Amino acid sequence: MPRTDSPFRYPGGKTQLYDFVVNLLEINRISGTYCEPFAGGAGLPIKLLKNGLVKSIWINDYDKSIYSVWNAILNKPDQLINRIRQVPFDYYGSDNSDQYNIEYWREQRSIYFKEKNHQNSIDNAFSTLFLNRTNRSGIITGGPIGGYQQANTKIYARFNKETIINKINIIASMSEHIKLTRMNALDMIPQMRESLDEYKDFIFFDPPYFEQGSNLYYSSFDESGHEDLAKEILSLNKHKWITTYDKQQQISELYRSAKFRFEYELRYSANNNNRGRRPELIFASPTLKIKSHQPVFLQQMK
Repeated sequence: MPRTDSPFRYPGGKTQLYDFVVNLLEINRISGTYCEPFAGGAGLPIKLLKNGLVKSIWINDYDKSIYSVWNAILNKPDQLINRIRQVPFDYYGSDNSDQYNIEYWREQRSIYFKEKNHQNSIDNAFSTLFLNRTNRSGIITGGPIGGYQQANTKIYARFNKETIINKINIIASMSEHIKLTRMNALDMIPQMRESLDEYKDFIFFDPPYFEQGSNLYYSSFDESGHEDLAKEILSLNKHKWITTYDKQQQISELYRSAKFRFEYELRYSANNNNRGRRPELIFASPTLKIKSHQPVFLQQMK
């Protein structure tokens, strides 16, 4: 798996599509704003900005807890970093008992459920990031790494303080080039249509998966939501965009009018049962030049 520049761990994260997206930007001569309406961990846009391949990024997430983390990183990084430093364990070990560490985890989980509707709360931001780093597969509402008994793997196996803090500092240093919003994607699309350049800017739609979205994401869609989203995305026929989804017949039908419809495979590890390569779908706007590029090999859908 490629290294991500995001402080998050995210199931199904698209950072591994980085080289493919870079190639898309190059062949379409795009260097303006890169936009993700379902940013989540935002590993891909952060890496593009860090490497100077785009001038700015627009990251959006409707989930109040995910938004709170990005808001803290961009506007209150020192407060978030101080909270991280106070955690009583680190990737390199702990001076406390497993029971003590699990109790600390329980406290943060309780804070998360109390604060999750407060999008500007530093308590929400920290507890969300903490649970993402210490829960199995990064699923915020899941259980702790290593289980409650901590028999083998320990809860701090993915909690390297200095690495997380370094990522936060780097992102905060680029804040003037990052636009952060918390909007429903359906409400955001009209704004993108008006504010994004049809030639210089790029949109990557990565909605919650149709099949497992409700298990992985707090802000998931029902079937009618996916249908409404498809209509809005397909209406952006002058802008340059791609949309990725899990391979489901319902999604194929919703995007049957898209000019470019492909299948590809992507490594996915949201749980042990789904490890390995899984087929996914990708749709593209009619104005976008698109071709296979490592690690994505496109197969035209019938």
